[in-house]
Amino acid sequence: MEFNHVSVLLDECIQGLDIKPDGIYVDGTLGGAGHSTEIAKRLKAGLLVGFDQDINAINTAKERLKPYGDRIRLVRSNFENIKSEIEKLGIEKIDGLLLDLGVSSHQLDEAERGFSYMQDAPLDMRMDNRVKTGAREVVNEYSKEELERIIREYGEENWAARIAQFIVEAREEKDIETTLELVDIIKRAIPKKARIDGPHPAKRTFQAIRIEVNRELDVIEKTIRDAASIMNKGGRICIITFHSLEDRIVKNAFKELAKSCVCPPELPMCMCDKKSEVKIITRKPILPSEEEIEVNPRSRSAKLRIAQKK
Repeated sequence: MEFNHVSVLLDECIQGLDIKPDGIYVDGTLGGAGHSTEIAKRLKAGLLVGFDQDINAINTAKERLKPYGDRIRLVRSNFENIKSEIEKLGIEKIDGLLLDLGVSSHQLDEAERGFSYMQDAPLDMRMDNRVKTGAREVVNEYSKEELERIIREYGEENWAARIAQFIVEAREEKDIETTLELVDIIKRAIPKKARIDGPHPAKRTFQAIRIEVNRELDVIEKTIRDAASIMNKGGRICIITFHSLEDRIVKNAFKELAKSCVCPPELPMCMCDKKSEVKIITRKPILPSEEEIEVNPRSRSAKLRIAQKK
């Protein structure tokens, strides 16, 4: 399948990065190379380093970014490895980082990847197929308590306990193999009256399992800290999130990096020697316009936050 992905908040990201023609920029989530292409267009003597775990994204980006030749370096890796991978390329400092934390339209639409609760496929959900643990292992091997925790925490699902219980009971009969088998179990677990006028009953549970499989929340704060540590003064970090858990992590990480002292208030003077590393550019997140939402409904929940290296 062709890797089609509509870049969310594209103009806002490009403006937020404040691109210098000779700067070094990292797109940590290549996807369909929409953001990357716009960054590359603005570089003269600069460099764009693109990261993605998904080999389909890497191959697509390779073709789409061909016109920009030696201005491009592609890395098949999780963006959490930004510091070590940048070092391997012989780069000391960068001038900007962009992360678009949403699962790509391509991954959702490619049925066999097992991300979608609307199409039948083997349970998978791995963004990187080199990873051993996929959705099938999570659903069939995690304890009831572990399942309940991730569905509640990552899916913010009120029916987490019942869903976990129904999953455990169902897999005692046979392993749960496909997406629609799991959807049927979730539908049985959530009472009909609770499903009226809400999102698809499987939406939150699928989100939770996907986050667990790909460690999506675990890597955000580390990446922000590492990026700030290798960023030139004036460099920008632009991060698009798609749900409250991600947004909270980004917001708090920016706030921590912006603090200049973390000593207890009762101390007469600062003893921690902590210096503020970033200035927060967006006190409130930038949201997509009504026009963008109309063209791309998946952008509805997007939020962009920007910080600048001091």
